[in-house]
Amino acid sequence: MNPQTVTRGVDRVRHRPSSGSGASAIFDEPGPRTQAVIRWLTVLSLVLIAAGIAWAVHLFAENGQLAAGKWIEFTQWPVIRYLLKGLGHTMLGALGAGAIALPLGLILAMGRMGRIRVIRWISIAIIEVFRSMPLLLLIYIFFIALPRYDINPDLYWKLVIPIGLCSGATIAEVFRAGVLALPAGQTEAAEAVGMTRWQTMRLVVMPQAIRLVLPALLAQVVVLLKDTTLGYAVSYSELQYSAKVLVSSTNHLIQTYLLVTAVYILVNLAISKAAEAWGRRSSRRYGRGDSSNSEVAAVEVGAIA
Repeated sequence: MNPQTVTRGVDRVRHRPSSGSGASAIFDEPGPRTQAVIRWLTVLSLVLIAAGIAWAVHLFAENGQLAAGKWIEFTQWPVIRYLLKGLGHTMLGALGAGAIALPLGLILAMGRMGRIRVIRWISIAIIEVFRSMPLLLLIYIFFIALPRYDINPDLYWKLVIPIGLCSGATIAEVFRAGVLALPAGQTEAAEAVGMTRWQTMRLVVMPQAIRLVLPALLAQVVVLLKDTTLGYAVSYSELQYSAKVLVSSTNHLIQTYLLVTAVYILVNLAISKAAEAWGRRSSRRYGRGDSSNSEVAAVEVGAIA
């Protein structure tokens, strides 16, 4: 490529006036009165939640469910090890589903935004089918129906593949939303230096779109973890199924499920906080007002390509 052409392209982008004036939003920012209403509703919601928790604790105490004798078994290492093993299987299931969902979502998003009509319509059909299909029904298909046709994967895959397919359809829309949220100047700057559509998507658009939607992708991990609780349908020994087995041997139903619920809440909160922290970090590091620099980067990437 002619270096003078690249230099002129960079100069045009650098001197282009910025059209953005800050972070964009779908809705107008609430005014003082609306903010006051939101604060009061938040306080009221917290008070109601606290009252509900206090009432539940009171009922448990009245019925002897908080007695130390019913909780002592959860301090014993064999029980702790058994529950930790179930938690490990839950994490392993979420990891496997994520390994399927992320590349599948990226492929489907690229196909849906492509210019080849057949591939675009196939991608749309796959996305809509798996977004609309109940996950439990798809798990039963893999567990009951497919083995009759000599398609009988391991128990782990009977759970992981359906979760990955349904999550992949959702992640495809997340990727597509990230691409559509980018300024049109990103594509224009890349095309101005002669980059093909594939080079534009691979080198300019998708890296920025992935960075933009990464908090949403991390939040999707929470959904994957919760979806693994459907492992009881195929007797996969994830955390909830392990709790069910433990209840059958100890008869301490309330104590077991309260503990398991607390574990799920803590793990999901940790993932959600990580997503929020990444979102704040990305907002500080990559401001919307710095879009001209991004376009300069696009031109320079085009020069390299």
